[in-house]
Amino acid sequence: GRYSGDGRTTEVRNPIAGFAAMMTKLDDDIGALLALLAELGIENETIVMLSSDNGPHREGGHDPGFWNSSGPLRGGKRSLYDGGIRVPFLARWPGRIAPGRTSEVISAHWDVLPTLCELAGTAPRPDTDGVSLVPTLTGEGTQVQHEYLYWEFYELDGKRALRMGRWKAVRNGLRDDPAAPIELYDLAGDVGESHDVAAAHPDIVARAEELFRAEHTPDSRWQYRPPRRR
Repeated sequence: GRYSGDGRTTEVRNPIAGFAAMMTKLDDDIGALLALLAELGIENETIVMLSSDNGPHREGGHDPGFWNSSGPLRGGKRSLYDGGIRVPFLARWPGRIAPGRTSEVISAHWDVLPTLCELAGTAPRPDTDGVSLVPTLTGEGTQVQHEYLYWEFYELDGKRALRMGRWKAVRNGLRDDPAAPIELYDLAGDVGESHDVAAAHPDIVARAEELFRAEHTPDSRWQYRPPRRR
């Protein structure tokens, strides 16, 4: 594949090599940032967070399978399976965050604002869905847990998803069928979302249906659209 660029970016003749170059550039620049914080003597007063806004993409002819970018997860960018929305979240704060720690706390990007607000000594707006991750980051205090996380996506065929503890509910095809069947996966033993267990757990599916209705807010500015032409 070949990506000619938009006049503002470098022409890429090999998208796979271009992807590797971008990851190398990202790694180098984060290293330079951390080195500068140390040089300025402010690394112990600075929290650095790094994440991604979606899973691996296929834009510009890139093939995410070449680097096995989704690992064991299903799907990629514009999918609400975990390969499209489950991404790394790294945080570094010498003296406050113990190095090498990992966490199983289920979180999302909307938790960043309440986290930063707590660190700054202020409160977020009351209508935010996020929770502060400061207890998880510092190991101090009690972490508030989400009952569930919810997503909507209006491109392609339209879809919604919920993460409720070990359970993942996905509804695809909303552009053509608002009542499309809900798929259910038990992520405790099926991180690849390969075995739909909806038929065996009607109570969990009913709860997902209830939350889908409660969380969706109709808006004339957001409508399901046909797939974009390529």
